[in-house]
Amino acid sequence: MKMILPEKVTAIINTLENHGYEAYAVGGCVRDTMLGRTPGDWDITTSAKPQQVKELFQHTIDTGISHGTVTVMLGQEGFEVTTYRIDGEYEDARHPKEVLFTSNLLEDLKRRDFTINAMAYNEENGLVDAFDGAGDLKRGIIRCVGCAKERFSEDALRMLRAVRFSAQLGFTMEDATRQAVPELAPNIAKVSAERIQVELVKLLTSDHPEEIRAAYETGLTKIFLPEFDAMMETVQNNPHHCYTVGEHTIKALTEIPADKVLRLAMLFHDVAKPLCRSVDEAGCDHFYNHPVRGSEMTRAILRRLKFDNDTIGKVCALVRWHDDNPKLSPGAVRRALNRVGAERYPGLFAVKRADVAAQSSYKREEKTAYIDCYEAVYREIMEKQQCFTVKQLAVTGSDLIAAGMKPGKEIGEMLKLLLDEVLEQPELNTKENLLKLVHNLRTPLI
Repeated sequence: MKMILPEKVTAIINTLENHGYEAYAVGGCVRDTMLGRTPGDWDITTSAKPQQVKELFQHTIDTGISHGTVTVMLGQEGFEVTTYRIDGEYEDARHPKEVLFTSNLLEDLKRRDFTINAMAYNEENGLVDAFDGAGDLKRGIIRCVGCAKERFSEDALRMLRAVRFSAQLGFTMEDATRQAVPELAPNIAKVSAERIQVELVKLLTSDHPEEIRAAYETGLTKIFLPEFDAMMETVQNNPHHCYTVGEHTIKALTEIPADKVLRLAMLFHDVAKPLCRSVDEAGCDHFYNHPVRGSEMTRAILRRLKFDNDTIGKVCALVRWHDDNPKLSPGAVRRALNRVGAERYPGLFAVKRADVAAQSSYKREEKTAYIDCYEAVYREIMEKQQCFTVKQLAVTGSDLIAAGMKPGKEIGEMLKLLLDEVLEQPELNTKENLLKLVHNLRTPLI
C-alpha cells in the first residue's frame, strides 16, 4: 500500500538511507495513517546507532539515548528516532534489564506490544507487516505480537493499554489476548501511578469510555482502582435507579462530553455510595452524604494516581456539588453560585444531565426540566452580571474604613452581611446603597 509521509519524516528517512542505514516510520503513526486518522506524532526506527544518528543531524536531543532514542529537531518539531533493538529480560514487569541494538528490523518489531503497533513503512520498501497488523485493523481486534502472556509479563501496563486501544479505536480484544489478562493483572501493581494515569485518561476520554468495564472484568481495576470494583458490586434498590452504582457510572460516562475533568467527575461522582448505602424499613436503598464523602475519596484516589492539583480541585468540586439542587428562585441560584463557585458551571450542568440520563426513567422528565430551568436562571444571572461573591460587591473593605469602620474582623463580617442582602436583592449593589445599608446595620450597635 502507498502512504503519504510528512515532508520532515521523509527527509529524516532519506538522510539516514543516503548514508547507508535503514529507516522506517513505525508504530502508532503507521496504524493511525492506515485508519485515516491524523497521527499525534511520528516515530522513526533505524538501523543506525544513536551516535550515528546524532552525527547526521544538526540539532538532536538525547531523550532516551540509553534505550536508543534520539530526538531529531527540524525547526520547532521533534521526531523520535530509535535504533532497532532487542529488549533483554524483564525482571519487574516494567523495564527490560538491558537493551541490545540490532540491525534486523523484524527483531525490533517482534518486541512490540500489539500487531497494529508493529508495522513499519518507508517509500522504498512499502509496508513491513510481519504479524498481520493490517488484517487486525480490518478485523477490528487488539492482538498481542506473539504470545500474549509473554508480552504482558514484559510490561504489565500493556494489559491496560489493550483496554485503552479497544476504547479509542472501537476494537475488541482478541480472545487469547483477553484471556491472558486475569492471571497477570496483579502485576499492574508494579507499574508507576503516572503511567497508569495516562492510560486511564486516554481510556476515559475516548469514544468508548464504557470499555472500563473490560478493565473491571479482567481484574485490572481491582488492583489500581478497587473503589470502582466496589461500585460495580453495589446494588441500588431505589426507584431512581435501574443499574448497580458501577453500571450507572459507566452509562453516565457515555452521556457526557469527552473532557478529562468531566469524565473523571463522572467516574467518581458516586464513588462513596458503597460506603454510604443504607436500607430503610421498606427495603429502599439510600446513599446519604455520598457527594461530600465522594469528594474526599476522589481527592485521595486522584492523589494516589498522581494527578495534578488543578485537575484534582476541579474534579472534586464537581463530585461534591453534583447532587446540590437549589430552589429555582434567582436568590437561591445566586446563593448556589456563591456556594459552588461560578467556575464550576456549566460543567456542573453537564454532570447533572449525564447523571439523570443514566438513571431509571422515574421522574426523568421532571428532573431534566429542573436542570433546564436551573440553567436558564443561571444564564440570566450571568448575563445581568449580578453579584454573588464578596469580590463583586460595589464596596470594598477600604470603602468601609473610609466610612468610619475600624480595621479588623468587623470589616469581613459586614461585607458578608452586605452580600447576604445583595444575594436576595441584586439591585442594592451600588456604592451608595451599600453604604446606607452599612449605616443602618451599624446603628443598633451604637
